Amino acid sequence: MNTQLVEIQPRELKFLIEVMKQSSCTVHLANVTDQYIAFKVKTTSPKKYCVRPNVGIIKPKSTYRFTVTMQAQKSAPSEMLCKDKFLIQSTVVPFGTTEEEITPVMFVNDGEKYIEETKLRVALTSASNSPLSPVDGAPKQEASRDETLSPPKEPNSPVLLPVNGLSKQEQSYEAPIPEDKLHNRVENHSPPDMQFMKEEANKNVNNMEESSPLEVTERLGPLPAKAEEVYPGKDEELKGVKHVEEAKLKLVTDIEELKSKISAMDSKLIEAEHTISKLNEEKSNTIQEREKLKQELAVLRRRTGPRKVRVGFPPLFVCMVALIALMIGFSFRA
Repeated sequence: MNTQLVEIQPRELKFLIEVMKQSSCTVHLANVTDQYIAFKVKTTSPKKYCVRPNVGIIKPKSTYRFTVTMQAQKSAPSEMLCKDKFLIQSTVVPFGTTEEEITPVMFVNDGEKYIEETKLRVALTSASNSPLSPVDGAPKQEASRDETLSPPKEPNSPVLLPVNGLSKQEQSYEAPIPEDKLHNRVENHSPPDMQFMKEEANKNVNNMEESSPLEVTERLGPLPAKAEEVYPGKDEELKGVKHVEEAKLKLVTDIEELKSKISAMDSKLIEAEHTISKLNEEKSNTIQEREKLKQELAVLRRRTGPRKVRVGFPPLFVCMVALIALMIGFSFRA
């Protein structure tokens, strides 16, 4: 059986490296068969990554996802090349199997069942190479600033004319135009209008220099005074660290309970061995006593010998009867 059981997306786990911040990646598993599939996730660095959940059941023609969280790094790595790997094992299980019924024996390759194994690589990216992500639903600051400062292009308009006392430059929040370009544009007009257009252009440039920074700031809105408003607070980090510590503490307590249970089982096993040894000794003693009794009985039988069976009356009895008869006869004659 070499058919594909699950489809995995993505095949490469990408994590964003930020000092003292966790990074997560979600993996989707799609069951392409008509049977129940059990999966298990392993990693070469279990202390560095946290997989939730690491085992599960995928129903036929359905998808399942799990999250891989990389623990917060105290310092940025010198190289972005990561050799960590993940292994996803999947196998067919009976219909109706639940996650509580999953055991490590299911993923042992004994040759009787097919176990599909897929390896995933890990890729690291630094925060400096990644674009700024939206914070609290707000768009990227760089994009909004570029959109605000980008001027609309108007073809066939060599000269900027004022509208209601304000130039088109002020309405579009265009960046100041260099004076050499303004001189070139003004020189293209007729001599009577050149002086007027030059003064008007210089006035518009001055107005742009005074009003553009303020209006751009108003369009962008107030910037956060502290970096704490842009980036997530330390509460989330503390919650994540607390969650990890609670998981570690729970794991330690479970290990201690298992050790205590194992020690209790060992003591019971030792007591059972002592009881078995005592019973064996008593059995051997009983067998020896039985043999001794048999030997003594045989000796007694040898000493006694076979009994002789006598036929008739003993001679002493006959003599006594004859004597008594003579005495009775003499008494009658007398």
